[in-house]
Formats: sequence, C-alpha cells, structure tokens
Amino acid sequence: MSTLRDLAEEHTHLRPADIDHLHRIAGDWQLLSDLSFADLLLWVPVDAEGTFLCVAQVRPTTAPTAYQDDQVGRIVGGPEVAHLGVAYSQARIWREGDPVWYGDVPARHEAIPVRLRTAEGEAGEVIAVVGRDTNLSTARTPSQLELNYLTTADDLAQMIADGTFPPPRHPGETTSAPRVGDGLVRLDAGGKVTYASPNAQSAYRRLGYASHLVGEDLAALHRRLAGDPLDGTEASNGILAALRGEAPPRREIDARGATMLTRALPLMPAGVPIGALVLVRDITEVRRRDRALITKDATIREIHHRVKNNLQTVAALLRLQARRVAMPEARVALEESVRRVASIALVHETLSMSSDEAVEFDGIVDRVASAATEVAATEVSVGMRRRGSFGVLPAEIATSLVMVLNELLLNAVEHGFPPADEAEEETLVASASGMVPVAPAEVDPSLRPEVVVSAHRFRKMLHVSVTDNGRGLPPDFDAERGSRLGLQIVRALITGELRGTIELRAGANGGTEAMLVIPLARTTTHDGRSQT
Repeated sequence: MSTLRDLAEEHTHLRPADIDHLHRIAGDWQLLSDLSFADLLLWVPVDAEGTFLCVAQVRPTTAPTAYQDDQVGRIVGGPEVAHLGVAYSQARIWREGDPVWYGDVPARHEAIPVRLRTAEGEAGEVIAVVGRDTNLSTARTPSQLELNYLTTADDLAQMIADGTFPPPRHPGETTSAPRVGDGLVRLDAGGKVTYASPNAQSAYRRLGYASHLVGEDLAALHRRLAGDPLDGTEASNGILAALRGEAPPRREIDARGATMLTRALPLMPAGVPIGALVLVRDITEVRRRDRALITKDATIREIHHRVKNNLQTVAALLRLQARRVAMPEARVALEESVRRVASIALVHETLSMSSDEAVEFDGIVDRVASAATEVAATEVSVGMRRRGSFGVLPAEIATSLVMVLNELLLNAVEHGFPPADEAEEETLVASASGMVPVAPAEVDPSLRPEVVVSAHRFRKMLHVSVTDNGRGLPPDFDAERGSRLGLQIVRALITGELRGTIELRAGANGGTEAMLVIPLARTTTHDGRSQT
C-alpha cells in the first residue's frame, strides 16, 4: 500500500508544504473521527474534471464504520464525489443531501475543505477535502455525551476549513494519547467547565476531586490539585494558553499517588476563541510501571558494574600472582588469564552504562584490539584495523564473542609476526632446505605488519574475519587437533555458546584468516536455554 506522500506526489501537483500539512491532519484526525462518530477520508483532486483520489482514511473507535473496505488509493469522479467538488471549489463545509448507501449500510455525507494558512497567517487556498461519512444504521436520539462530542467535532471541522487545525506539534510529542474515550472536558471562553465526560470525571476523582466538574474554573482547579506547585502552575498555564488560542504542550498532574495526562486544544471556529477542549487520561499505572522499569534498569546496571569490579579484582590478583611466579610457563599462563578476564570485564563495563541488555560492540572490539598489540609477547610493531560494523549485540553474544576475538587477535600478533631473531632463523632454515630467501630489497616497505578485523551482517547472521599478513599457518597445522588452550577456548565458545562455525585457513595474499559465522536470531527452549 502506497503512503499518503507517495500517492500525492504521483497523482497531484501539491507542494511539499501542502503534503506536510496533510500529514499533520492525518496524524491528529483520530480525535475528529471519534468526536464525529464518523469515518474520515482525505481526498485530493487529481484533475480539473472533478476527479478525486483518497490518500488517507481513519475509522472511529466510538461508532461502527461506514466502510468495510479500505478506500485509500481509490480514484472517483462524477456524481459520487459532487459534494467534494462543492467543498473544494466553494471553500465551504458541505452538509446537504440525502443519505447514500454503501452496500446495505446507509451513510450521511459531509465534506470539509482543507486549507493551509499562509506565512502571514491568512487562510490560503483549498488543497484537499476531508470527507466525513457517518454510518446511520445505528441512528438514535443522541445522549448528552454524544451531543457534546458532535458540537466539538463541528468546531474542529470549521478549524480545518480555516486552516487552524491541527495545531503545531511540539518536539518529542506523539499522537498516541490521550484520546476522546479517555476523558473529555469542554470549557467556555472564561475557562469554566461546560461538560465533562464520565471518564474525565473519574480521572479527576483519582486526583482527589470528588465534586462535579461542571462550573469549575479548570485552571484554578489544576493549581489546587497538583501535589507539586510547579506542575500545577504549568498545567494551569496550559489551560490559559489554550483559551488564548495557543496550543500548549501536554502536561502531567500528580496528586494523591495518581497521575493524569492532559492535552488542551483551543476551539476557534471562524477565528473566534470560544473556549477550549481538554483531553485527559489516567496514566497512574503507566507511570508506576515506568518507575518500576527505571528501578529495574538501575539495578541491572549496578549488577554489571559490580561484576566488572569483581572481574577487575580477579585480574589484579592474577597479575600479582604472575609477578611472584618463577616459572616462565606459569607466568605466561597467568598473564593470559588476566587478559581473558579483562576482556569479559569490558563487556560488563559497557553494559553498566547501557539501559538494556545490549552493547555497541565496535568500541569493545577497538579496545580489545588495542590491548592485544600492547600486551602481546612480540618485538614487532603490529597495526590493528577494523572494517565494517558489528552493531549492537545482546549481552550473551557479546560476552563470548569478545573472548573469541581476544584469543584470535593475540594469536595473530604473537604467532603471525615472530621476533626478528626467530624470523632470521626461519630464513636460514629455508636456505638450508634449498628454498631461495627473499632479499631485503625485494620486500615492499609499505607492507607493514597488520591485523584486520572485518564484520558484516547478512540474513540474521554475523560474519566476522580476523586476517593478518604474517607468516601464515605451519604446514602441519590442524585446527581441530590443536593443543593450544587459546584455540580450544575459541572452538568451545564458537560451537557451544555462540552456536556458530569457525574456519582457520591461509589468507588469499599470505598470512592467516579466521572466518566466523554466528547466528544472531535466538529463541528460548521450554527449559529456559537459549538456542538458535
């Protein structure tokens, strides 16, 4: 299904500013639909012969729809849209005519011209028409609530025709709440309540106001009810701003352990301020859950912070022990353990600063790579480079993957680029075996020792490669039977924790290449274990 913008750009000559205004209407017109008990269809002219295209539609949540089928994308001309032509050409709301039938559903047609005000604040030309079509199959004598809804809807319809509705949206605001059914209060020009729906009355009762709202000065009431004087002042000022014809941002009022969200809209049909419409919603449970989540997130971050501290303590103890060990092999083993523990601590450090159980992994890889070049037991200066992005990874993948990359990077640096004396010895052995050694003049000076970590995502799989331009794998190397602890850790983590695959092979241009493929989509079994 094409979007409003796609349809308007393809079939009309509307300007970008006109289309933006239509988007604002479609983003806020659920309010008008619910107040009208009617479907709203946004029609734009496509030619001079009176043909119209429907680019958006909304159904009421307060009444049955007049259309079972979606109307967006429908192009109609002739007598069926004559009422739209009148509203468009005469720039007035059309309400005449007898009911029409859509299948077995009788409906009443209305048409509201859509204007976009000029930069000088004057009503501009008509750019579209809102069709307001009401299902009459359930018609009956309206209640007081319905009469107030319909009266308010007529005022908003006139404001659409004037170009003053919808009001500008404030930064960060959404169109999700509150709605008509949550609670509606209508004010007169002096700010006194002329009508309050039952849901609105209940919301104010939660705040501690048990009397009827009709006749109350709502701005003064907000000041009295709010537990925080600043909140009360802001909510009161919002009501007063709406009465002056402005569109204030939404406000929350906290009192007696309850929270209510308010939205005030000016009512200015034909440019004359006649009062305001205030929508309210009791969001006490929503805010309670928000506070619980904030507390939970803070607790989880604190746990990660403490785990990081504990891991750093373990690493420090192992480092102290390594300094006191006389055997070189034992010292090397302890130093390797220090690096492994420190790499896991990096993940928990990142999680302790995050609001969820996921981490931006690129920064962790860069830190691990930098540490690998600093602590590796080699005299050669090796450069580290990352290509591509790992993106955001869940904690269970990040913890294992950082250990894998730590081992692979250390192996690449330590075993791919031997010290100068060892490289000399390899050259002599090659000479003695009849191989021709490479003369120093033939070595490309720009080919500096380097390890490259590459990453990209494809079809819910993470593809990672660790490539060096070193001396490559020994002829008798067998990754499956290797006895080195580092490779055993890598294989165990890749095939076990990460459910992925690893391949060690000679690089295309020399050196060694480790290829990892790790699934990112995971499910949880009935016993709570994670699996791909």
